[in-house]
This record gives sequence, C-alpha cells and structure tokens, in this order.
Amino acid sequence: MQATNRARLQIHFCVLLWGFTAILGKLITLPALPLVWWRMLLVTAALLLVPRVWRGLRAMPSRLRWAYAGIGVLVSLHWLTFYAAIKLANASVGATCIALGPVFLAFVEPWIARRKFDPRELLIGAAVVPGVAMVVGGVPHGMRLGIAVGVLSALFVALFGSLNKRLVNHGDPLTVTCIELGTGTAFLTVLAPLLPHAGAAFVLPGAHDTLLLLALAFGCTLLPFVLALVALRHMSAFGTQMVTNLEPVYAIVLAMLLLGEQRQLDGWFYAGVAVILVAVFAHPLLARRQRPAGQPELLGTAESHNIVE
Repeated sequence: MQATNRARLQIHFCVLLWGFTAILGKLITLPALPLVWWRMLLVTAALLLVPRVWRGLRAMPSRLRWAYAGIGVLVSLHWLTFYAAIKLANASVGATCIALGPVFLAFVEPWIARRKFDPRELLIGAAVVPGVAMVVGGVPHGMRLGIAVGVLSALFVALFGSLNKRLVNHGDPLTVTCIELGTGTAFLTVLAPLLPHAGAAFVLPGAHDTLLLLALAFGCTLLPFVLALVALRHMSAFGTQMVTNLEPVYAIVLAMLLLGEQRQLDGWFYAGVAVILVAVFAHPLLARRQRPAGQPELLGTAESHNIVE
C-alpha cells in the first residue's frame, strides 16, 4: 500500500476515534466537569512520562508557556461545554454543534490574525443559519438548552484554534498539548468550587466509568493524536482537514447505531445537519484559496487542535 493511501486510512481511523468521544461522553455517568477533569488529567500524566515533552518544556520561553497555558483554559472550557451539551441533549446534538466550529472560525480568525475580513466567509455564516434553525426545530424542546451550550462550545473551538494557529511554529506539538491540558486540569480544579454540586466533582469514578475514561483519554485522544502526526508526513494538512470535517458525521452515525438517537430526532434535524456540513466543507476550500504561500495549515477540529503540517 502506498504511503499516501495508508496515511489517508490512518486519518479516517483517527476521525472515527474522535467521533467516539461524543458517544463515550454520553455513556460515562459522571457529570461534565469531572468527566473533562479526569480526561485532561490522564492525558497530561501520560505526556509527562515522555522525555521529549520535558525537553520541550525546558527549551520553551516562559512567555510562550504562559500563552499556551491561556489557550489551555479555552480548551478546558470547550470540552466542558461540549460534554455539558451532550448531557443536556444527546451525542448527535453535541456533535452537530461542534460542526459550527469552522463557521465561527471564518469570523474569529480575521480578528485574531489581524487580517482583512473576506466577504466569502460571510457567505459561510449566512448559509449555516437555516441549518441551525432546522436543527433547533428538529429536537425536543427540552434539548434546546443543550444546543445553546453546544454552540458556545463551538465558539471556544474557533477561539483556541485561531490562537494556536498564531503560535503554531513555536512549540513541539506534544509539549504544547501537555501544557494546555495540564493548565486546563488546574483551571477546572479552581473552577469546580464555584459551580453547583462541586462537592462531588472529584470523586473516584466507578469501574464502568473508569474503563470508559481510559478509552476516552488514551483510545480517543493520545492514540489518534500520534497516528495523525505520522499520517501528516504523507498528506497535506488541507487534505487532512477535509477528512476531519467528517467527525460530526461519524459521531451522528455512531449515535444512531449505538444509542438509537434517531428515535429522539426528526427529519428537520438531519436536514439542518446537512446544511451545516455543506458550510463546514466549504470553509477549508475558501481558506486554502486565500492562504499565503508558505503559511502552515492547522487542523481546526475539536480533537485535533494541535496537529500541524
């Protein structure tokens, strides 16, 4: 098998694993905050065992470490709101909201990168509005708070994705991930007492939740991260981004097969998902046309926020 074909299959496998994050988030009985706290803690602990990470930490200027730490706070807020949306609604709704991340990116990135706004990106935002309206109309009324929280999560994706892009050439990806997730763990530790039901935030999970958390942290976070890094040696980041845009599709299909969520949602929901995905796939095409030569590309999905070409 040619290296490029093998790399493409690896990326599809990674996206399938990322699609399982929504499913596991629904199956884990812990509330959103302890779920995210344990996920970030487990990944950070594993990364601290890698000598390459310590070398990267020693070589990185303190100002840059603080910058990545700030982004880590945004990452933790993204995951917190993502899993809160799943708990308040279901995995399909959470995955659909995350598909709005690239749409928000079209508006947030020009502001953060201090570049001129492209009118073509406005068309992406305008195109997604009917899709969001159909999604809202296609879910039970009790799930609509989950949609609102999920949209907020997609905004956090756009914010930390744009900030990571500005700093993409300044740190080793594994080291950056360790800083961001470690900072996110510390931030949630401080945040927990300020939220309702904080007393139960950091209890040890039961055997069922422990197994699912290990699968989430290592099977759906570290493993696809490493595989994607290897695959990017043989694929362009643009080509990889087009594949990773399938993440919400995989998540919704898995939610239908494993959780039977199609019984909770009607045809308007899936029609809205289709409209949103058209806008999501249009975004990297437009971004590629306007990207200056030599500028690195960054994957903007929820799970692969640090993987660069």
